[in-house]
Amino acid sequence: MTRYTGLIEQYRFRLPLAAEARAISLGEGRTPLIKLENIPRQIGFDGELYVKFEGLNPTGSFKDRGMTVAVTQAVHEGARAIICASTGNTSAAAAAYAVRAGLTAFVLIPDGKIALGKLAQAIVHGAVVIQIQGNFDDGMRLVKEIGQTTPVAIVNSINPYRLQGQKTAAFEIVEALGRAPDYHCLPVGNAGNISAYWLGYCEMAGVAASYCPYHAEGRFLDAPLAKTRPRMVGYQAAGAAPFLRGAAVKHPETVATAIRIGDPQSWDLAWAAQRESNGWFDECSDAEILATQRLLAANEGVFCEPASAASLCGALRDIKAGRIAQGATVVCTLTGNGLKDPDVIMKDGLKGLIQVPAERAAVEGALLAHMA
Repeated sequence: MTRYTGLIEQYRFRLPLAAEARAISLGEGRTPLIKLENIPRQIGFDGELYVKFEGLNPTGSFKDRGMTVAVTQAVHEGARAIICASTGNTSAAAAAYAVRAGLTAFVLIPDGKIALGKLAQAIVHGAVVIQIQGNFDDGMRLVKEIGQTTPVAIVNSINPYRLQGQKTAAFEIVEALGRAPDYHCLPVGNAGNISAYWLGYCEMAGVAASYCPYHAEGRFLDAPLAKTRPRMVGYQAAGAAPFLRGAAVKHPETVATAIRIGDPQSWDLAWAAQRESNGWFDECSDAEILATQRLLAANEGVFCEPASAASLCGALRDIKAGRIAQGATVVCTLTGNGLKDPDVIMKDGLKGLIQVPAERAAVEGALLAHMA
């Protein structure tokens, strides 16, 4: 058996990397596509509902897919440092892949509203963390300005190599199902991921997405693996929903910090993916997102971070409303691990904790009371 070494070596022939570029990898990719069993039965859905659990990547989020390609290219071009603005997950991935490559990582994070689990990752990997008195959108503006005058490689999703890495999740889904799903649902913040998935599905079907700059290089498979492409559906948090408002949101607010972004950098690409796939955008309240996070954990054993739950939250609502058809195959991307942001779950303390004496009878009594 050949040892799996990460998505670059797995899909190098479909990535715009030089043959001699040294892969900077942590074994990312090959995340599970989990078929939900209990929730579909509860809502009366007779199709197939899956979650692509990207929270099992090395740093706990989908960002690793794009970062391995972006950092590999940065090293190949001779970069000595990388920089990003981040609400958390990008900073964790950038820091890990930078240290793997022997580079310095500079990360700009917003003032407050960043999950400590993500910040801890950036710190432990040795990143230079700069907290600005502003939000993610302010940080992104500064990163783009600094990139024009400072010799650092920007590794946010404005870097096209990020999307090239992230598209590989669509490859894995088609390979696992033997076809493309009918609908693919994602959380939308900076909007790079919905754009990247559409690229991947287009390549699997041997069709060119309008915005991919690499199609001319002939990177399609000779025999496409999918005959169809899914409808792409993006869900935003209601307090940070520029795609629903039709313009940037100046002061985005949501408990789902990973998608607390008011001015998405992949705005045009995401609209193109929605339009070309005949999909749609919608929004979910914070209360709905948190309820879905708990629903998934309590009924299927999958613990994702709040932003991730937006995809399933919206999908379940659209299934119930009939917007997503009965009998359809639906995939929801869970972008990050629940351990990234445990404070959301623990903010009210240990509810339901049972305290008993350290005696067998007391413990047995507690067990029997809950088994009744």
